[in-house]
Amino acid sequence: MVDPRTSPKAVSPSADELRLRIEWGDGHVSEYAPRELRLACPCAACVEEMTGRPLLDASTVAPDIWPLAVRYVGRYALRFDFSDGHDTGIYTFELLRSLCRCGECPS
Repeated sequence: MVDPRTSPKAVSPSADELRLRIEWGDGHVSEYAPRELRLACPCAACVEEMTGRPLLDASTVAPDIWPLAVRYVGRYALRFDFSDGHDTGIYTFELLRSLCRCGECPS
């Protein structure tokens, strides 16, 4: 069964076009700053696979980083092509929902 909390209905830029906006199947809307998404990249180049230790140095990520493309990975994730050339992170819908910092969602 599909969980509406982790099933996006729409993925688009926010109204001010400074964030990524996801409208979820349960009606909740999450907005993400591109830099926050880049810093949360779960790929093996950014997170040590065995320990989960972060490998990405936050000081190397530009404040104005931007996703040049957003691609669906099957029916379970998104992949971003970031302006720094990074494009290997697969952000599951569960991960994206867990990154929501709206005040309604648990952090």
